[in-house]
Amino acid sequence: MTEVTFHFNVPEKTAYACRLLRKAWAARAPVGVLGDAAALRALDEALWTFSSQAFIPHCGVSAPAHVLAATPIVLATDAALFTRSQVLLNLGQPAPEGFERFARLIEIVSAQPQDRAGARQRWNHYKKHGLQPQAHDAAARKD
Repeated sequence: MTEVTFHFNVPEKTAYACRLLRKAWAARAPVGVLGDAAALRALDEALWTFSSQAFIPHCGVSAPAHVLAATPIVLATDAALFTRSQVLLNLGQPAPEGFERFARLIEIVSAQPQDRAGARQRWNHYKKHGLQPQAHDAAARKD
């Protein structure tokens, strides 16, 4: 059964996604990142410059097969394109089709009303599929 976690009240989704992906890469968990083209472009750029200490390896789903096989973090606009990811990171609005095949689904939600409204719909969607989503308040995080 898929473990679903909503990270809400995220002040800046791209930077937050970079931090989560750094943790996933350190744990060697293959991650598929789902979002619209603009969000994925922003994330791609941010991952190249996020840390001066370490590179976070990533590529788009259209990369050559040998690159995809060697890259733990893959970016795509369609969840059906992820072939080996255990974790799905959703930066978009709709509930991803086929989310049940992932061990873990992470939803990143800003404090913006439109983003929160979409998150409520996805939360209810997952509950209707028998899942018990968990909530993580990013605003309560202490660095």
